[in-house]
Amino acid sequence: MKKRFTSILVLGSAVLFSQQVSWQRDIASSTQDLLTTMTSTIDRQILLSGSSILTPALSNGEGANHTNNGYQYHILKLDQQGQQVWEKYFGGSRHDYLMSTVATQEGGFAILGTSFSNQSGDKKDNNLGGSDVWMLRLDENGEELWQKTFGTRSNDEASAIVQSTDQGFFVAGSFVSAPGSKAFGSKDVFVSKLDKDGQLKQTTILGGASVDEVTDMIATPDGGAVVLIYSTSSSVQSKMYDVQSMVQFGSSDEIKNQKPTAINLQPKTEDSFGAGDFWIVKLDKNANVEWQKSYGGSGDDRPKSVAYTDTGYLVAGETTSQSSGNKRDNTKEGTDLWLINLDQSGNEIWQKSYSFGNRDVAMSLDVIRKTNKENFSEDRGFLIGGYTQAEEKVKKDDEKFWMLYIDQNGKEEWRQYVEGKEKKNEERLVSAKLQNDGTFLLAGTSAEQLGQENWKVLKLGDKQLDDLVENKDIRIYPNPVKDFAYVEISELERESVGEMEIVLTDMSGRQVQTLKTKNKVTKINTSKLPQGVYVLTAVTGEKKLNAKIVKK
Repeated sequence: MKKRFTSILVLGSAVLFSQQVSWQRDIASSTQDLLTTMTSTIDRQILLSGSSILTPALSNGEGANHTNNGYQYHILKLDQQGQQVWEKYFGGSRHDYLMSTVATQEGGFAILGTSFSNQSGDKKDNNLGGSDVWMLRLDENGEELWQKTFGTRSNDEASAIVQSTDQGFFVAGSFVSAPGSKAFGSKDVFVSKLDKDGQLKQTTILGGASVDEVTDMIATPDGGAVVLIYSTSSSVQSKMYDVQSMVQFGSSDEIKNQKPTAINLQPKTEDSFGAGDFWIVKLDKNANVEWQKSYGGSGDDRPKSVAYTDTGYLVAGETTSQSSGNKRDNTKEGTDLWLINLDQSGNEIWQKSYSFGNRDVAMSLDVIRKTNKENFSEDRGFLIGGYTQAEEKVKKDDEKFWMLYIDQNGKEEWRQYVEGKEKKNEERLVSAKLQNDGTFLLAGTSAEQLGQENWKVLKLGDKQLDDLVENKDIRIYPNPVKDFAYVEISELERESVGEMEIVLTDMSGRQVQTLKTKNKVTKINTSKLPQGVYVLTAVTGEKKLNAKIVKK
């Protein structure tokens, strides 16, 4: 399958933007490509990830001869102009679905999915059950560093992966109960803690009496994680279950040698409210539960995204519930957008509902932060992206993409619509991301008919989005930093500059690092520096740009 890039005038359902379109790309293929997510990489590039059906002669973008009878992991890195940097495929002999991708602190990636393949092709281990969790750790060029296969003897589904502050990983998903492997309900959640080399340290199993599924997960500054779960379950009593005797979770070798990873049993203790609820679980650095909270009304409430804020957490999703349970607003039409702001302990600070008409679907949640004089960021509000779909699909204006900007208290500041204009029969926005330079990335799939989906991505600029982002000549991220930081110089400062010198000095004025670069974004290694505050100076032509960097 040969990929090609061509400019397009529309992105299916989300078109006729009032915003300025910087560029749009159609990533076409002769088979089916399913887009899962779009990730902004740590060096400010773009990683698209999903699953593709390949011809037998193509794998890893290098023409290797792999026999494959289904989907493979597919990742594609683009630069800020939408041009391809590299493309990779990973798969075995059967279906392998990529579900989640994270850009790591070291500049590479970790990808996670559900694998039906035994040892074959790129997959090095056999499955334990019908499907298992397959994780690969990649460097910044997409080359494999290591891979792991783990799960239960039942069917396991991968959902989310994040990197923790110790450079290890939290991996989350669910497994379907089978004879001899039931924990709580018919579908339970697992969250595993891995070290930086991919070794399983502990697995926590979460569940109620029915079906529970992970929809999102974020890492927290204390080394732990917050897991967002769509729950149809009522609470259960832990004393009714002996999960150690019923469920084994681990890698292929661990299960084979009867040495599965330690399992921590955690039943759902929160009451249920309706057909489906928001279930939020906070885990510590070892995947032990610190607290859990449920929010919902008498209808079906589906969480989609969670973000870390200055005050705690913000959760966004969809609701069909009227005022009931612990939901206070009535749903106006179809499904509405429902946001809940929580403190550090999961207690409600405020909740708000927003309606765009018909079926409202949340797709993205961004915390808008500005940098203060000490070069630390603080929340400035929240930007939510999604689309509204008519209950009965029509050929014109069947979807409207929207962006909603609210302040820290949930007060609406503005909303923007993007009118739909049908160009292909099947169009769907998948991911929307606000970038630090004030631009907005949209990615989705497009097809004349089901089964022929290809990827599309476009970049927007807008004055209202520009106003949300503090434009600076020099940016450092992450800051505070642990091992690696990236220095970004604005396009304006780089226009007439060839080679640039970057100097890092401590507070006594002693130079601790000097390097030269021609890149707009430059990676610096701070792993060997003592904790403290440093001054970074970038010399561009005759001008010097200074910024503080904090090593934690």
